[in-house]
Amino acid sequence: MSALSVRRYGDVWLVPDAGRVITRPFLPGEEVFADGTSRIELVGRRIREMDEAAVLATLQLVYEEFEGRHRDLESVLRSNFEVVASRIELGNESSRERKLLVGAYFSHEYSIEAAALGNPSMVLAPDQSRLAAGEIRFIMSLRAVGEGHISSIEFRSGVIDDEMGISLDKPGRYVDTGRRKGARYDKAFFELKLAELGALNDLARRVLAYVDSRFTMEELETALRMLDEQGVDRLLSAETRHVLHWLASSNYRVEFPGDRDISERVIFPGGPTESHGMEDVRMARFVHDDGRVVYYGTYTAFDGYQILPQLLETADFESFRIATLSGAGAQNKGIALFPRMLDGEFVALGRHDNVNNFLMRSVDVRVWGETERIQEPERPWELTQLGNCGSPLETEAGWLVITHGVGPFRRYSLGALLLDLDDPCRVIGHLKEPLLTPRADEREGYVPNVVYSCGSMIVGDHVVLPYGFADVGASIATVGLEQLLTRLTE
Repeated sequence: MSALSVRRYGDVWLVPDAGRVITRPFLPGEEVFADGTSRIELVGRRIREMDEAAVLATLQLVYEEFEGRHRDLESVLRSNFEVVASRIELGNESSRERKLLVGAYFSHEYSIEAAALGNPSMVLAPDQSRLAAGEIRFIMSLRAVGEGHISSIEFRSGVIDDEMGISLDKPGRYVDTGRRKGARYDKAFFELKLAELGALNDLARRVLAYVDSRFTMEELETALRMLDEQGVDRLLSAETRHVLHWLASSNYRVEFPGDRDISERVIFPGGPTESHGMEDVRMARFVHDDGRVVYYGTYTAFDGYQILPQLLETADFESFRIATLSGAGAQNKGIALFPRMLDGEFVALGRHDNVNNFLMRSVDVRVWGETERIQEPERPWELTQLGNCGSPLETEAGWLVITHGVGPFRRYSLGALLLDLDDPCRVIGHLKEPLLTPRADEREGYVPNVVYSCGSMIVGDHVVLPYGFADVGASIATVGLEQLLTRLTE
């Protein structure tokens, strides 16, 4: 049997750019010196003792070195000054420049993609204006990995023409992590998640009794203070306080100015569950029964010890809601939503046992309980484990699912399944051979011998398949839809 004809786009070749940097507060070690002063206080005292001429000269050098690397350097310095302002004593008469210099000393740059840029998913962009006839615009999400293996979510945009020519837009000059806002929390969901964590104890119930069915972080803090008023020992309530704060902080919003290029918007870890990374977002353009379009992205949050499935939601890629997933099926990596409801339910693929592919159904997109195994490792190239590579694609023949499988030498290959349109638990096609394997120039990298995708799309009569290679870079391939469906249904 001849191999499937897969076209790789060698001119679409994304590799890490260490020059894409964000700013983060820099807080030196917390050691205390002989006189009882912390390092932060010591640095603040040294800046306070600088004469004004030295302050101005040093600040001028900061602007010369860094102003061209950030859109609004002054606001960065002001913000990072506020982070440490309560820890240092500058005096009431301190100049604006001295405060900005404090902000500079307590700032550092972080290269978001210094180590890797890969594992892409692709969706139709919400804005399809200003295009030539036959063109479509897409948005691609990517996993960017920087120092300490911390992953964040980046975006790129591009255009596909009527002859399947693919071009990526040039990334913007700056990088923006947006403005974080607290979310409104659902009490029923909180109780469910606390029960899963084994933390729905008497103290947690007592706290939640003081909040409404929808509450804010401020209202949660007020409820927690009730424990003090009731005389509950802080040592007894410490763990409950920690878990409630941990769960609330893992649900938030991120907003970006509308004039920022999509490539400049980066969702950087913001909650404690994702402190060590936001991995492998699988984007889905979801069309609700009333025609409303929402983009859902399922991803894996990692805190250095455990992983937790999370969900981002956006209508415009400017405002994002981040929420924790719950339920027995919301475990492990690789949850991928179907792009519409089936029989009044959300449907998703999952891999909660880390080996097999499962189908899940739910009336709530954030709570997943019911699961059914639909595929086990069978082919030689997937015997170790398998999983999905993003949201299923709807075709007249069935739901097309791009999969990944792990074979000898932990080589990752991409395959495909075809699921029944009406009963997606029923597999009606399974590729006998891999769809895509690592090419010679795609084998070497941070993790050798890997190709991996988090979501593809159908454009005309082709499947457009973005993929990461060797956990270092990303590219795009296409395959004829009819050819692939024919092979799946043989």
